[in-house]
Amino acid sequence: MYTIPRYCTLDGVTEISPLLEGVTLMALEACDTIRARTRNSDYDIFLLDPKSGRALVQGGKYFAEPVEATVSGSTFGGCMLKLGWIGVGLRMEFYINGKRTVTSPVQSLRVERVDFDADQFDVHSISA
Repeated sequence: MYTIPRYCTLDGVTEISPLLEGVTLMALEACDTIRARTRNSDYDIFLLDPKSGRALVQGGKYFAEPVEATVSGSTFGGCMLKLGWIGVGLRMEFYINGKRTVTSPVQSLRVERVDFDADQFDVHSISA
């Protein structure tokens, strides 16, 4: 008989999710930038439309130049995906030209917001 790790079950993910730190895309605004450090790479995610997840993504070995992508959300690495949310300890999932890309686990997140009316720059950091 095989034992499935608890975090790979729906009950396990439901139990763990509130404990994880992360960023909800819909809580952000267009032109906000998410700077994500994963185990292997750094990514800059410039949000074009937070509701749909449309963004310019740069970083890692595949995105040396900014490329338009859809940020789907976070996964533990399997088929279960938390849509519209990027979590520390989880893997980010992007779609570029219909192809899925999954990163190594996120170690830290930083959201940068520019207030165009006040000419201010605000930074919020989240780490593992």
